[in-house]
Amino acid sequence: MTQEPKLALITGASRGLGAALAEALAPTHHIVAVARTTGALEELDDRIKARGGSATLAPMDITDPAAMATLCRGIHDRWGRLDLWLHTAIHAAPLSPAVFVDQKDWTKSVAVNATATSLLIPFVAPLLGETGMAVFFDDPRAGQKFFGAYGATKAAQMALARSWAAETERTGPRVRVFEPAPMPTALRARFFPGEDREALTPCSREAARIVAML
Repeated sequence: MTQEPKLALITGASRGLGAALAEALAPTHHIVAVARTTGALEELDDRIKARGGSATLAPMDITDPAAMATLCRGIHDRWGRLDLWLHTAIHAAPLSPAVFVDQKDWTKSVAVNATATSLLIPFVAPLLGETGMAVFFDDPRAGQKFFGAYGATKAAQMALARSWAAETERTGPRVRVFEPAPMPTALRARFFPGEDREALTPCSREAARIVAML
C-alpha cells in the first residue's frame, strides 16, 4: 500500500517565502495553498507538479471567517488532519510617520496580520492535534521609524504565536517562530526600494534552510 504524503497548509502561498516553502515541501507533502491570487496559485501548482508533487489550491481571503471555516472543514472532511501549517500571509502597509498612518492601511494591517491569525489558530489547531506543527515568521520592526502600522500588527501576530507556543509546549501542537534572512520579496521591495537585491538570500535557499529545521 502506498503511504499517503504528509499534508502542509500554507497561508500566503502565492509568492515569496510562502511559494518557496510550498515548492521545497512538495516532494514530501501534499500542499494546501491559500492565497487571494488565483493566477499565482496556478503557476505555483505547475511548479509543484514539475517537482513530482501535488497541491490543492484554495484562492481565499484569510480575513474572511466563513471562507476559513469552510477551508478547515474541507481539510477535516477530506483528510482528517494536518501535519504542518506555515503562516506567511502578511499585509505590508506603506511606510509612513505615525502621525500620517492611513486608516485604511491600518485597518487592513490589523485584519490581515493580527485578526486573521487569531481566527486561524483555533480553526487550525484541532487539525494539527498533538503531533502537528505550526510555523510563524517574525520580522521585528516594531518601534522602528516609519514602520508603525506594519511593525505594530506584525508584533501582535508574533505575540499570539508565542503565547500559543508557550501554552502548547507540553500538549502540542508544536509551535515554532523563525526569523528568516532578508530575501528579495515584493514585501521587502516596498520597504527598501533602492536595496541591492543581489545581496539578499534567494527565497528558495531560505525555504530549504527552514524546511531542514522542521
